[in-house]
Amino acid sequence: MEAMKEQIGAAVQALLADYRLNRQIDRIDGLCRPDRDAVIDIVKKLRRLVFPGYFRERNYRSYHAENHLSALMEDVIYHLSTQITRALQGCDQEQMRLRAMEITLDFFGQLPRVRGLLQTDMEAALDGDPAASCCEEVVLSYPGLFAIMVYRIAHELYVRDVPMIPRMMTEYAHSLTGIDIHPGAQIGSHFFIDHGTGVVIGETTVIGQRVKIYQGVTLGGLSTRGGQALRGRKRHPTLGDDVTIYAN
Repeated sequence: MEAMKEQIGAAVQALLADYRLNRQIDRIDGLCRPDRDAVIDIVKKLRRLVFPGYFRERNYRSYHAENHLSALMEDVIYHLSTQITRALQGCDQEQMRLRAMEITLDFFGQLPRVRGLLQTDMEAALDGDPAASCCEEVVLSYPGLFAIMVYRIAHELYVRDVPMIPRMMTEYAHSLTGIDIHPGAQIGSHFFIDHGTGVVIGETTVIGQRVKIYQGVTLGGLSTRGGQALRGRKRHPTLGDDVTIYAN
């Protein structure tokens, strides 16, 4: 038993010493960057705001829906601005907090437009899939619509130059659905991903309106040899309107 305690103590000390090597992996101050769990919780709450009658808390009642949704909005505004503050880089924390709140309120101002786009995506799924029985089924069970919803939310933060958080959001959707949409992609209305597993849509992809994509489709980089030298350059495909791409 004593030998085991010594081994455990030695292992702990070795790991603590490893933390002091001052590499990127060694950073232990969690307040300097966004919290992944908090970002995921924000996505879940935004989903309830986007589809208020579909995803709700157990104590939700339709006769006080507006009060409930107002409180939820205030909650998301506070937590989203907090995470954006952590993501922004700068020495003046008060300036970062003000900038984060400005971005958050601007983002919320775009939610009606985002919901309008998601309405067209829902309609595209119902129109494009003969197996879909109703819009409710699409909203509640289709992974493609969930991934598109998260993308459209994350894209609004991406175009406002919010670091890290947009990608954290879309990678959360990726982990649940197998659909990988970079928040920087530009996607038009009436977008439908059927089945979805294995779909990849890269950062500089441009997709027009009324596009339908099946599982196993990669709109990936035309070349990755340049690595970081390709940052900011067009390197993914462009699709026009009314395009359908089948599996593989």
